Amino acid sequence: MRSPMLTRSLLILGMPVLVLALGHATPPPDPRRAEVILTPGGAPRYAIAIHGGAGVISKAKIPDGGKAHLDSLRAALELGRSTLAAGGTSLDAVEKVVRSLEDDPLFNAGKGAVYDHDGMHELDAAIMDGRRLACGAVAAVKTVKNPISLARLVMERSPHVLLVGEGADRFAAEMGVARVGQDYFHTAHRYDEWQQELRKKRAGAPAGKSHGTVGAVALDRFGNLAAATSTGGTTDKLAGRVGDSPIVGAGTYADNRTCAVSGTGSGEEFIRHAVAHDIAALIEYRGATVQQAAESVVRGKLRPGDGGVIVVGRDGALALVFNSEGMYRGAADSAGRFEVKIWE
Repeated sequence: MRSPMLTRSLLILGMPVLVLALGHATPPPDPRRAEVILTPGGAPRYAIAIHGGAGVISKAKIPDGGKAHLDSLRAALELGRSTLAAGGTSLDAVEKVVRSLEDDPLFNAGKGAVYDHDGMHELDAAIMDGRRLACGAVAAVKTVKNPISLARLVMERSPHVLLVGEGADRFAAEMGVARVGQDYFHTAHRYDEWQQELRKKRAGAPAGKSHGTVGAVALDRFGNLAAATSTGGTTDKLAGRVGDSPIVGAGTYADNRTCAVSGTGSGEEFIRHAVAHDIAALIEYRGATVQQAAESVVRGKLRPGDGGVIVVGRDGALALVFNSEGMYRGAADSAGRFEVKIWE
């Protein structure tokens, strides 16, 4: 039989062990932190997908089989991939990619933005950080060279999510971002598209169906997701028209619990169906894979020809799904995938 003195001694000796164990108890998992998947080499996985718009992309009308577009996509994809490979954040990667596409006159964002009905250029963009559902967006800006960077400043330097029109341009001046005149956005092929659209409408012909947007989604080595989207809108749109790109949950969404999404297509339809959030919801509530969720929404809810999405999951899985003739797109990851495509 143990003596009372021995029992007390054992309890006293055991106390530091108990305290030590309690002091190093495993904290509860963060539900908004994406899974960090290890590759065979032991490095955390990263993945990125990009797009440059979807719609009626005719092989007959694009010179050299789309070589110029593919070269631009390849350069933008490498910029994002190298950022992630070097340990950069998903937020930095998607902003860099979208900025590069905004500077490229081939795509309908930034420099290559389309003309509206008044012969002006109004640009929209949004960015979202999946770590804490932080997001920022701008719409109908007229003087900002890179709207995606202004959207990030809305997220990080203001209490708001979305700034529009003159107020957004004033905020740009306060933030000291690069400003340009409307002539900066002029490109001959966008002007010709606008004139052709005006002639169609005067003749009573159906409006053209062209979807132009750029976007990127990424998972970084830290397990965080991000999405970014930027656009010039639709040719001959009414002044002040805003599509899905700057609407969080429609054309842009990121949540570490599920996925990051960037869409391109018929903005009004993407808004009506809350496309980006719907994809995330299918993953969260039904346990769908990113491919299943993207297919379900793009092919099951949107009309044929409405456009497409790029999606990256919390595990690094990628889905690039569209129901239009083509979608400028690319994908890369730490396992060695690196590809850019338009049609197939």
